[in-house]
Amino acid sequence: MSAILSSTSSGERTQLEDGIYAKVTLRLLPFLFLCYVAAYLDRVNVGFAKLQMLNDLQFSETVYGLGAGIFFIGYFLFEVPSNIIMHRVGARVWIARIMITWSILSAATMFVTTPTMFYVIRFLLGVAEAGFFPGIVLYLTYWFPTSRRSRMNALFMIGIPVAGVVGGPLSGWIMNAFANVHGWHGWQWLFLLEAVPSLVLGVMTLFYLPNSIRASHWLLDDEKKVLEENIAQDVGSDKSHSIASVFSNPKVWLMAAIYFCCMMGLYGISFYLPTLVKASGVKDALDVGLLTAIPYTCGVIATLLVARSADRMRERRWHFAIASALGGLGLYLSTVYGDNVVLALCALSLGTAGMLSTMPVFWTYPSAILSGAAAAAGIGLINSVGNLAGFVSPSIVGWLKDVTNSTNAGMYFVAGALVIGAGLALLQPRELVNR
Repeated sequence: MSAILSSTSSGERTQLEDGIYAKVTLRLLPFLFLCYVAAYLDRVNVGFAKLQMLNDLQFSETVYGLGAGIFFIGYFLFEVPSNIIMHRVGARVWIARIMITWSILSAATMFVTTPTMFYVIRFLLGVAEAGFFPGIVLYLTYWFPTSRRSRMNALFMIGIPVAGVVGGPLSGWIMNAFANVHGWHGWQWLFLLEAVPSLVLGVMTLFYLPNSIRASHWLLDDEKKVLEENIAQDVGSDKSHSIASVFSNPKVWLMAAIYFCCMMGLYGISFYLPTLVKASGVKDALDVGLLTAIPYTCGVIATLLVARSADRMRERRWHFAIASALGGLGLYLSTVYGDNVVLALCALSLGTAGMLSTMPVFWTYPSAILSGAAAAAGIGLINSVGNLAGFVSPSIVGWLKDVTNSTNAGMYFVAGALVIGAGLALLQPRELVNR
């Protein structure tokens, strides 16, 4: 295959390479996508459990916000070490370990009875899951060059909105259908049943996921050589390779700040979308779950379209900035029309679509300046700092709701963060990120 490519025209070479990458994409992305759907369900189903859990356990909004957010303290502390370990031991074993341990801990949330128990289990869940998302982002850099990465990131990251599309109706149905079965509350069944896919997929990972191009038994030797050559050409001499260089690189910290703003929006929506829909006048848990699928469906479409456009145009700063600003506008409008179900859903759909479509574009940035062990540490650092927003966002929104008896002030805060992130994205050098 490599010899054939060297003797063909540019157009024929591109067509042959497209065939190889299509083969890799079909083999890896559906499985990674399913893993992320399962992961995200286990991370944010507490937002649906909240609809019953707070009343059953007599938790305040502040307790819920702190518990939802403390997950990200554990996540922050163990993110970088987890990614470095994965780079050294391989994705297959490490991703499997992450998924199996978090599924067990997620299921254990059903036994929570006190705020302290809630805080501890959420913290441990964050420790268990640390490294999964940046690990997969790093793993994709082993296979795909920068020019193809937005689309690959998008195919993986639409797991977030798809988890919302599937998880909303599923969570609502579980809480209604299983309420008081064997004496357990609906929210307890929710944690137990939605942990099962993660456990199954975690075990499957041990047998399905190759650590590298060279370790894949389903590629021909010439196909492996083409992929390895493209990755080698993509890793330029201007990139940082050492772990130490990551922590002193101002570009890395700028990316972390941008991602923090992005995550403020993500977790503001993830943990409070069911609450916002319910506040617009919808009371039944199943109806709330069905309606939350609408904004996430819009997010799936927007994520794929924006990522495709960014790769085709080789332009990433404005794609991110416009999407982030629209996300902030949508969240703001959701407070203006908060008592109207139709208008509130339209605003939340705009906010969700804008915010989610920033993510695959953003994750092309770190690999533009980092490679090797530095990429492992840098992606972990950026993701861990960014995901501290998962602690800040629900904690502040929950506190503001207790103080003001409304989610409006919290949504203003989250919307403002998205707009700030849009501005920070435009500070990045054009020649660095537009590849």
